[in-house]
Amino acid sequence: MLLLTSLAQALPAPLHRLGLRGAHAVRRLIWKVRRPVVEGVRVLAFDPTGAVLLVRHSYGSDAWMPPGGGVTPREDVLEAARRELHEETACHLEAARHHVVTQENLHGATNRVHIVLGTTTDHPVPDAREIVEARFFALDRLPEAMPRGLATRIRSWAQEDERG
Repeated sequence: MLLLTSLAQALPAPLHRLGLRGAHAVRRLIWKVRRPVVEGVRVLAFDPTGAVLLVRHSYGSDAWMPPGGGVTPREDVLEAARRELHEETACHLEAARHHVVTQENLHGATNRVHIVLGTTTDHPVPDAREIVEARFFALDRLPEAMPRGLATRIRSWAQEDERG
């Protein structure tokens, strides 16, 4: 896996993005047939003003989403959250805490998503490969281009954490 990652990083960014779109299409087909259970992490990283960091991917939907990705076998969820946030945005996650696990259908797969909340004081820099845009949004001004219901869930998780 490390060799494949190294080879992908050696490609120019436009070719890497093209490869990600192709791999995503293949993964969707496999998941529709096999219907696996996958483990993922979604990171709600807040800046000092309480705004949440969202990203747009170079493949799949161009909707705004919290950073995140897969959790590898035996990987700690908080470490996966830190890794994914840093890989996608170059931000460091501080005061990370596991908030809740949700379950959603992801192209036929059952995706168990660990919601991790934390803070960052870093300025996001998209990797220009998987992530094409990254920025902070105030909770009362989340973008309209988000998956249905996600803005409501983000606000709810943030409120629950404040009461916590």
